[in-house]
Amino acid sequence: MEGDKTKRSTVYLEADLHRALKVQAAETSSNLSELINQAVREALREDRDDLAVFDERTLEPTLTFEEMLKRLDLDGKI
Repeated sequence: MEGDKTKRSTVYLEADLHRALKVQAAETSSNLSELINQAVREALREDRDDLAVFDERTLEPTLTFEEMLKRLDLDGKI
C-alpha cells in the first residue's frame, strides 16, 4: 500500500470467492487487500464511466416503447 493511508475493515466473503482470491493472491504475489482494493477501484471507474455516458446522452431525444414498435412495424421488422 506504499505509504497510502489505509483503513481496516471487516469484509465477509463467500467461501468460494475467498478461496479464489487466495489462489489469485498466491499466483500474483499479492495479498487479499490488494486484490479487493483493485476490484473496488475498477468497479468505481466503471461507475464513473457509465455516469459520464449518461450525462453525454441527456440531450438525446427519447423514444417511447410504443413509438419503437411503430417504427419496427413500418420497417417490416415485426
